[in-house]
Amino acid sequence: MSLSENSPGNYLRIATEEAYAPAELLDEYRRMLQDGTGDQGFESLWGYYLMNPSEHTRSLVERIQDLGERRLSDMQQLRIDHQILGLTCPGVELLEVGRARELVTLANERIADACDAHPDSFSGLAGLALADVDFSIEELERAVTRRGLRGAIVNSHAAGEYLDAPRFLPLFEALERLDVPLYLHPNTPSDRMIGPLLDSGLDGAIYGFGVETGMHLLRIIFSGVFDRFPRLRLVVGHLGEAIPFWLFRVDHFHAVQERSGRYPWRPKLEMAPSEYLRRNVWITTSGMPWEPAIMFTRDVAGADRVMYAMDYPYQASLAELEAQERLPITETEKAAFFETTAREVFGLRLAATATAATPAPVV
Repeated sequence: MSLSENSPGNYLRIATEEAYAPAELLDEYRRMLQDGTGDQGFESLWGYYLMNPSEHTRSLVERIQDLGERRLSDMQQLRIDHQILGLTCPGVELLEVGRARELVTLANERIADACDAHPDSFSGLAGLALADVDFSIEELERAVTRRGLRGAIVNSHAAGEYLDAPRFLPLFEALERLDVPLYLHPNTPSDRMIGPLLDSGLDGAIYGFGVETGMHLLRIIFSGVFDRFPRLRLVVGHLGEAIPFWLFRVDHFHAVQERSGRYPWRPKLEMAPSEYLRRNVWITTSGMPWEPAIMFTRDVAGADRVMYAMDYPYQASLAELEAQERLPITETEKAAFFETTAREVFGLRLAATATAATPAPVV
């Protein structure tokens, strides 16, 4: 197949952070909301989407479950050639562990089936059930080696626990051994940190996601995981959850703390924190179609570290894609931004070319 005449350049548009939730998981979310068994962030986020019957929320809930014609039609209208599918936040981390294992396996199977049915349109990431690390490693290996998924996705903290905990080291080892990336997707802050954000309505995508997930990224870097697993690949959305902006200050005070011996229990890193960001971390533009921030992130993290994402269905906009097609970069750089970097990071099994989606107004 060849690229469409309507394509603005000789590249595919691969959207790298596109959300999915099976209907069975949304049913569990409704039950949890009714029973009051979720944390405060979950109740704020999914209480809005599932208990607030507006046209916007109904549309989003319908779209996030679909892996067929509706999603494909939206992709056509949004001029997206390929989506990388991942289980939406908070995934299964608030469920009882047996049900979590069951539903994450179901979600991975549905994603893999969609990728098999539409290989030109979809690739997928395996969800995990972090309450059971041994199961998560087994499920990751099964999903990658037997079902063809291209990595894993975690929705930041697991019921308030972070991936720098020693019990997750075998998971990082498995990711490096399988040579697949981990996508660190946001979640609402845990009950231990959400209070002031929730009080002011800043707990979700407006700010709370970035606060929580940016901190999580730094915790992973400061834990020494990338010294132990130097070939590990980590992907972070929303232009790195503001961490690129903080790199100088992070490096500066990390050096100050190391000289002072202030935190003797913390592992001594082999490099400055910013160097791990430039070596082990890739950044997507999900939800951040803003030229000044994209260009800044490319400058400080490396142009080869930044790739396109839409954040469907939460933030699905043709205008936002068009804004990124107007970035002041060369056509070769745009090909890397929209296509080839994603191919390399996720090891995508796509044909050399495919038919680019035809521009159409979003309805």
